[in-house]
Amino acid sequence: MLCSIDLPDCVYSKEPIFISPISPTPNHTLYLSNLDDQMFLRFSIKYLYLFTKSINLEKLKYSLSRVLVDYYPLAGRLLKCPENNHKLQVDCNGKGAIFAEAFLDLSADELLVVSNNPDKSWRKLLYKDETQSFLDTPPLIVQVTNLRCGGMILCTAINHCICDGIGTAQFLHAWAHYTVDPTVSLSIKPFHSRHVLKPRDPTQITSIHPTFTKIPLDDPNPQFSLNLHQYLQSQPVTPASITFSQSQILHLKRQCSPSVKSTSFEVLASHTWRCWVKSLDLSSSVNVKLLFSVNIRKTVKPELPQGYYGNGFVLGCAEAPVKQVVNGNLQDMVKLVQHAKSELTNDMVKSIVDLLEDKTVKTDLSTSLVISQWSRLSLEEVNFGEGKPIQMGPLTSDIYCLFLPSLGEIDGIRVLVSVPENVVKKFEYYMKEPLGGK
Repeated sequence: MLCSIDLPDCVYSKEPIFISPISPTPNHTLYLSNLDDQMFLRFSIKYLYLFTKSINLEKLKYSLSRVLVDYYPLAGRLLKCPENNHKLQVDCNGKGAIFAEAFLDLSADELLVVSNNPDKSWRKLLYKDETQSFLDTPPLIVQVTNLRCGGMILCTAINHCICDGIGTAQFLHAWAHYTVDPTVSLSIKPFHSRHVLKPRDPTQITSIHPTFTKIPLDDPNPQFSLNLHQYLQSQPVTPASITFSQSQILHLKRQCSPSVKSTSFEVLASHTWRCWVKSLDLSSSVNVKLLFSVNIRKTVKPELPQGYYGNGFVLGCAEAPVKQVVNGNLQDMVKLVQHAKSELTNDMVKSIVDLLEDKTVKTDLSTSLVISQWSRLSLEEVNFGEGKPIQMGPLTSDIYCLFLPSLGEIDGIRVLVSVPENVVKKFEYYMKEPLGGK
């Protein structure tokens, strides 16, 4: 049995290839909204799926070429706008996605044991494109790694500027759909136009937006990131993975009831934020923030079209001094999260879109915990025809926190975040402490 999470190298029997759309696709430049091309989102969302049975590689390649007809921006390339060097657009040119094949001398069972805590060595499971910049990297990279047991790992890197978590799930389900039956049309087609989220002219910034801060463009030492965020990025960090069952989440909710009714996300986000702040031993006067993604597809008016294939979320922002977060009770934290969500009205979202027209405005990460919810995207339901995955999650853990589905645990949520090595046990203790024997 594998004792370490340090994975051996993958064996590549052939060079990666480009998979292009199987039929002609629109050849044009795709506008990206101000929510799409934020500096905060200039990375790829990297998923890992572990299956007990492999899928025929030729079948996967064919279905990928088929789905890229519908999702053709993923076969294009990002580039800077000629009239604005700080804004991005997509050259929809059909160049294709990278597809790599590999073999790993391990079994699915061995990987499953350690898969909740992926470390940096797991990056070997996704082909590293050697391009020199973020812009030159294809928006979609895929690696299929066959295992000695007949199982399979599927890893994908999907550019966050092109779509959000809802969009990535939509694409993966569409790819799986065409793998199972390429003759049946998709029930939801992607809607690629982003003009529904264009800023107003003139812009109308009608609110204060604590999620953001303003820095000079091209400043190599932005002051807003010189504290906690930069410190965490410079430290050796260790993944912390804590799974909460449905009954344990209900136990947390009861600490707020009956005066405060909360959703599972609200109470678990509040609890995680509080434990994260406590474990880092921050000065009591420091103001800390919790940033969390909020779907705005039905918030904006008119509502975004079905299948909208762009970033259809903004970040909610709860903030308080460390002293209040550490010493306050859980329901006080929940109220802060609920207030942050309630502020994200149609007017607020449009004000954010207008604010981001100023490219010196950046997401304030200086003293923030960022939480992204993957547990309600049905990512764990993706099925290419040989059964659902026995594990899914990010390729590696980061200082950004993810709420993941807990496979085999109905409505369970796995909290995954990397924290400094010297505080990981303390963080895990705080997370589990209020549960007692629950």
